[in-house]
Amino acid sequence: MKKIILTVIATLLVLLLGFILYIKSGAYDISQLTPHNGFTKWVIHVTTENSIDKRMGDNAVPANINDTAFIISGFRHYDEMCVQCHGAPGEGESELAKGLYPKPPKIYKHKDQEDPQEFFWIIKNGIKMTGMPAYGPTHDDEKIWAITAFVTEKLNKMSDEEYKDWSKKYAGEDGDENNRKDKE
Repeated sequence: MKKIILTVIATLLVLLLGFILYIKSGAYDISQLTPHNGFTKWVIHVTTENSIDKRMGDNAVPANINDTAFIISGFRHYDEMCVQCHGAPGEGESELAKGLYPKPPKIYKHKDQEDPQEFFWIIKNGIKMTGMPAYGPTHDDEKIWAITAFVTEKLNKMSDEEYKDWSKKYAGEDGDENNRKDKE
């Protein structure tokens, strides 16, 4: 039994030493231009999904998530902060998005109903090593829920023309009502 324990400990030490040598060697290419291998993609995907599921908690979806004014407020924030990476109907890919790896999801192309609680958590907390920032330090929950409402209730249903119309009608600095480009 003692021999088995020593063998296990020795094996773990050799693996740890090999891992440290690999990290120190610089063999792993961290360039944004080099895609991850399949195993790394799988580890990141499973870790991300399970981490979000565990931490989502009880973010109660607000009752006004379908409210037009709330969704418009979310549009303003999305148009100001998110469109550069995630795109929008009728918008080409930005130069910023072209250089990111992993590529930000084109959430406007998701035709399935999205989980508002998951989107809220991601927008609030960000995701490490993806370029997705955490907006929790700069935005209160109400603004984050407004962005979530726009993304989950409206964005994936918009046509190119409708997004363009909303941009003309509602886009403005920081979602401020006084900055609307085209007053009604």
